[in-house]
Amino acid sequence: MFEKANERYPIVRQPTLGEDTQKLEVYSAVADDLGVSLEECYRGMYADLEDNKRLVRIGTRTADQYASDEDASTSTTNLTGSSDAAYEHTDLTVDWLLTRYNLALAQAVLYDATEMRIRVWDHFGTVFSYVKLFGLMHRIYPIDADGERVASTDQAVGYEAVLDGPASLFSKSQKYGIRMANFLPALPLCDRWGMTAKILVDETAGATRQFALDHTEGLDSHYSVGKRFDSDVERTLADKWERANTDWELVREDDVFDLGAEVMIPDFAIEHPDGRRAILEIVGFWTPEYLDAKLEKIRKVEADNFVLAVSERLDCASEEFGSAADRVLWFKTGIHVYDVVDLAEQYATEMPQSQEQA
Repeated sequence: MFEKANERYPIVRQPTLGEDTQKLEVYSAVADDLGVSLEECYRGMYADLEDNKRLVRIGTRTADQYASDEDASTSTTNLTGSSDAAYEHTDLTVDWLLTRYNLALAQAVLYDATEMRIRVWDHFGTVFSYVKLFGLMHRIYPIDADGERVASTDQAVGYEAVLDGPASLFSKSQKYGIRMANFLPALPLCDRWGMTAKILVDETAGATRQFALDHTEGLDSHYSVGKRFDSDVERTLADKWERANTDWELVREDDVFDLGAEVMIPDFAIEHPDGRRAILEIVGFWTPEYLDAKLEKIRKVEADNFVLAVSERLDCASEEFGSAADRVLWFKTGIHVYDVVDLAEQYATEMPQSQEQA
């Protein structure tokens, strides 16, 4: 371009002499030489400027390929991961990119967090599975509908988790900060959630600022909510329950047991319209190592309405289930709905009023 302009110097806006050259003529000559359109030539001339840079590839697909998709959506799409394969099924739109960008900005702030407090009122199993996945140190407290702590999980409508941030450790770890940031996208998987974090802004003076987010911010998640059921036994029981004639309702993963260093998310809650409630954990066919870990968790649970459905194929006895030994339903190939109902009728306890209202 500059060579062509130099050959035809001077370049003028309005010709005054017969031999004067206008800028358009230079662009046209360069476009002809390169075999591109005049528009492409003009855009290419200033494409290196920051304001003119265009996103043309994410994963293995180009912007042109996304533009040609017949079913392209103008809204943010569901994304289950950050791999190239996941992007293949994602409509890359302005809304999608803006949502991911805003989420990434929030994640970056957490690198210097000294403490992160989250409150969730649904999807407990999903959220705490991500807490475990990223190896975050945590303490869990039951809360009511307003986010205030209550005395026991029997009164819980939601849960608060206090996550220790990277700057609260004896020596600050950037690796742990990345874990905190990676956990954040799990929260928008909930319908209702809130987060506050203390961010270290001056390490010498120990000064911190508060960073707060909640479900009203419009953030979306690219994480997966996981499988609805962990096993065929659970799925089959849920299907049977829908066809059964009973007033008892089967509710999926609606409770959290705080066991100190870890949590346990029971498989189901069984609720009656009169306010009674039981909590069901299914112990299916697992490896001996996994069964040992499961039994250890079960023995730590202190809840009178906690009942178990256990496969007869397992090498264990009722006594190994601790205080829940008398509340075990043994099954062979599948769980019968009315056997579970009988167990609930026997051991269900009154649901706290705060939980009924929620």
